[in-house]
Amino acid sequence: HKVCLLEAGPKDLSPFIHIPAGFTKTITDKRVNWLYQTEPSWGTNGRSIPTPRGKVIGGSSSINGLVFNRGNRDDFNYWAQKGNNGWSYDDLLPFFRKLENYNPTSSIDYLDDGKESFFRGTRGELTVADLRWRDPLCEAFIAAAESLGIPKNYDYNGFNQEGVSYVQRTTKGRFRVSSAQAFLKPAKNRKNLHVISSALVTTIVLKDRKAVGVKFKKASRNNREKTIYCDREVIISCGAINSPQLLQISGIGPGSLLSSKGIRVQHDLFGVGENLRDHFGTRLTARAKNVRTVNESSHGLRLFREILNYGLGRKSILELGPTLVYCFWHSDERVKNNDLQITFTPASYAKGQQAKLDKEPGFSIATWPQRPESSGWVRVKSADPFDKPVIQPNYLSSEKDQRVLISGIKLSRKIMNNSALAKYFSHEVYPGEHIYSEEELLEVARNRSTTTYHVMGTCRMAPLERDSTAVVDEKLRVYGLSNLRVIDASVMPMIPSANINAAVLAIAEKGAHMILSDS
Repeated sequence: HKVCLLEAGPKDLSPFIHIPAGFTKTITDKRVNWLYQTEPSWGTNGRSIPTPRGKVIGGSSSINGLVFNRGNRDDFNYWAQKGNNGWSYDDLLPFFRKLENYNPTSSIDYLDDGKESFFRGTRGELTVADLRWRDPLCEAFIAAAESLGIPKNYDYNGFNQEGVSYVQRTTKGRFRVSSAQAFLKPAKNRKNLHVISSALVTTIVLKDRKAVGVKFKKASRNNREKTIYCDREVIISCGAINSPQLLQISGIGPGSLLSSKGIRVQHDLFGVGENLRDHFGTRLTARAKNVRTVNESSHGLRLFREILNYGLGRKSILELGPTLVYCFWHSDERVKNNDLQITFTPASYAKGQQAKLDKEPGFSIATWPQRPESSGWVRVKSADPFDKPVIQPNYLSSEKDQRVLISGIKLSRKIMNNSALAKYFSHEVYPGEHIYSEEELLEVARNRSTTTYHVMGTCRMAPLERDSTAVVDEKLRVYGLSNLRVIDASVMPMIPSANINAAVLAIAEKGAHMILSDS
């Protein structure tokens, strides 16, 4: 098999990609980031939400928050129940295990007589590690959650997700492990692999309803367009925003939309770009006392000391991502359906963003509905592949999402005000103790909530006879065309109760298996 990989962004040479704390730089760096923006909506009080996406070798895994979180067993069983044969939790578990090399630091023994445990893998390409950082604020947060009946969970990627724990991350030692570092780098010298970076694919070449190649331009719209033809298949792995955009500019998508943009309709497929979902999180911030937080360590001479410590392999804030502790719980004790996620970090950010740290001691608690019902779309703005598409997630358009998010904010406050955190908790900065009614909390969510960078679903996998918005079948083949697959987060039938990077990698692993099986 000969493979040509085209990536719109550059090679992953920036040091900020490989240093975990470098996300504060790459999240706003146009050289490695598409820097998308959503359309304003009621759910955001008319705000346009920044939506970073990786534009670099390794994609978003090169700029994300490094968290490895598979999701809930029921998430994938739901995929199978919607008619996607072969996509249940039991079907995907071998691929989750195959891709990872998990290095636990807890007292739980994951190995049995030298063999892998039932749930975790230890021989894969992707290194997954428990966070080694320990912090009095994090310990206090965990204790506060436990005092409210939320159990400690040593492995939320094992048998049961629910509970509170330090995060598991895609890191090896002090450095990020992106999908490029794990899977592409070891194969880059193979003679059958050709990688072209800074190459934007402008269209999929179709002949008699068959994908036969792609056209692309290097770096800018002014460069000469080139064509690559394939012997077997075109695989689209551009993510939940760029994959539907590429299909649409290639004439594959809703016919009325394409015609209105001057694009010749090659294949009328209504669902391309529909079903966009994302986790929409509200971040509460507090002023801390009696403890040093990441805030103070990120400025002046203290920052210089942290940089020095990182270079010497010592404990340093540069080894940290945006979140240190995860909590999976439920909004309704009567249902207990694991519909809430809460995260904690001993740092606070200006206006709730994850790029500029406060200078005073602080910590943050973020929360969001795990399985949002609110959905939107991605649609081309024009026939020009260099034009950014229209992105409308319709955040908080579902009353259920509003209710679950308000419950998460209330629970976050209970944890914040728990006696276990009293030693370090000075006062609530945002939204402030004077805000407490459900109407006010919903307004807080609309004013301050942001994406948690988990966009998915815009090329949904489903039986076309049961779902008019389906784009790909259970083998990830685009309906109505041959030799064309989509393999990325856009094919997810429903959002997992998780950061989606782990599930994307499992989809990729299973997709690769299907490609080889069909060869």
